[in-house]
Amino acid sequence: MVGTPGEKNVVLAEDPELLTKFRKWMEWDQNETTRQQIQEMAELGQLDDLRKHLLKRLQFGTAGLRGRMGPGNNCMNDLVIIQTSQGLASYVMKTCGNGNQLGAVVCYDGRHNSRRFAELTTVAFLNQGFKVYLSSQLCPTPFVPFAVKYLKCNVGVMVTASHNPKEDNGYKIISPTDKEIQNSIMENLEPVATAWNTNLVSSKDVEDPLPTIEPVYYNILAEVAGHIKSRHKSTKLRFTYTPMHGVGHRYVQDALKSAGIDMEELLVVPEQRDADPDFPTVKFPNPEEGKSALNLAMKLADENNSPIILANDPDADRLAVAEKLPSGEWKIFNGNELGALIGWWCWVSYMERPDHLDPSDCYMIASTVSSKFLKTMAEAHGFNFIETLTGFKWMGNIADELIADGKAVLFAFEEAIGFMVGTAVLDKDGVSAAAFVAQMATILYEQGLTLNQQLQRLYDKYGYHVSHNSYYICYEPSIITKVFENIRNFHPNNGLVGYPSGLMNNKYKVTAVRDLTTGYDSEQLDQKATLPVSKSSQMITFKLDSGLVLTLRTSGTEPKIKYYSELRATPGNNDRRAIERNLNEMINAMINEWLLPEKWGLIQRSDD
Repeated sequence: MVGTPGEKNVVLAEDPELLTKFRKWMEWDQNETTRQQIQEMAELGQLDDLRKHLLKRLQFGTAGLRGRMGPGNNCMNDLVIIQTSQGLASYVMKTCGNGNQLGAVVCYDGRHNSRRFAELTTVAFLNQGFKVYLSSQLCPTPFVPFAVKYLKCNVGVMVTASHNPKEDNGYKIISPTDKEIQNSIMENLEPVATAWNTNLVSSKDVEDPLPTIEPVYYNILAEVAGHIKSRHKSTKLRFTYTPMHGVGHRYVQDALKSAGIDMEELLVVPEQRDADPDFPTVKFPNPEEGKSALNLAMKLADENNSPIILANDPDADRLAVAEKLPSGEWKIFNGNELGALIGWWCWVSYMERPDHLDPSDCYMIASTVSSKFLKTMAEAHGFNFIETLTGFKWMGNIADELIADGKAVLFAFEEAIGFMVGTAVLDKDGVSAAAFVAQMATILYEQGLTLNQQLQRLYDKYGYHVSHNSYYICYEPSIITKVFENIRNFHPNNGLVGYPSGLMNNKYKVTAVRDLTTGYDSEQLDQKATLPVSKSSQMITFKLDSGLVLTLRTSGTEPKIKYYSELRATPGNNDRRAIERNLNEMINAMINEWLLPEKWGLIQRSDD
């Protein structure tokens, strides 16, 4: 029997590792709520719950942490934030310290505990001698990389869980990203004496970055948009906007104003205008979810004859767009369709500039699971297209290298409605994307064209690129591993080293396989993938003789098996319905033959 002051005796001696973790938690945690929750589990003898909360730890990934708020090492809470920040600050000190004072940017969204977590993060950096730029109010995620770059800081932290459920929070880092950060966290678990003293945020070494960076951000946006603004005529295009209970409202208003958009024509969904950590009007605060997330915006737009909806996710780094069709139905553009439209707009707008570079020095970038429409455009116009791994970390790093080499990076995107227009922010930015989409729509409507009509024009010119992306939910990591191992050993000893050879009895044959978990790539002479390989995640891409490119991968932040597909038709093939039928036939076959959701108990994405 083991006892600690103020506690009932609990049976922990049978598990020495758990006893050690329990004692450390009770010693270090000064948050009365989470401390009491762990103590009650011990007092009630809930050893399985204790093991779940104390023996497992949230792992610091390439973008930071994200998880459920609660007690213990496997949740987002005060102690985990302190430990993470101490480890991150120590890592930055070791890798960037050169005798000068280091700088950190810390911002936060409107979720429960976000301000608190930001203050604890600030204290951890102050304790290691950093100058800290702590935002005085809720802030969009893209402002953090912008501030890090403009203020010449060494690291940025955004406290946000983006579009996750209300129970979650997160800790996103902007430069640096390194697997050694996790080791540094584990070496700095014990809070220093002043770690909990949030009064330190009043220190002279803490400054609000917003008064400095906001005018610069909007001036850059206005400069980029400037040569287009002069083309605006008298057309009054009414936009409907929702920040989805997040931070975007005033920032997007200022961005649209900078791009020359008439603010009198902007409608904001009143129920979703202000930040609310409970997201009361939506099941999921994610505009990617479609009509279920945009129904209030559609209602407001219908009532006010507004043909276009702009929607940010709660931390305003993503952008969704919907347009009312002549039939009265709303079309919600997927990320690939928006990527095609914005990519086209960036290209034609840039080439109108008198100072534009030769196309051979211009670049657009997309993640490997996103549409290859930009690649098709690049082949037609002579600019360069680069494909990267999923995640803006990869695209931002490539863009940074190209800029340093004197190249022009016009646009980067991922199919999950993430867009980087220009290079002021080397990350996805839903604020500037909203401004540029509004400007594009205004010019098109002045020419008598809708967004959807322009998209059809692009397909007529470059060929249809039709995609079908979705996911299955699986809460058991071991099952997810079995799903992918089954695919890798589908046909032992065949020409593709065990992978499936085709769909529907080889009606559609697999011509190439790239596995970025194992490093196998059938298209390379040495059969080794050229993109980075990660054994800690699952990702397999198949090419079929039908023109289909299909990728299966796991999510880094959610319990999902995702699939991404695109069928590229030749220019002149305008039978979209036939193309979509063909694509859907192959996707259904892939699900039934490869994923086997009934066998593995996978949960299908619910319909909107």
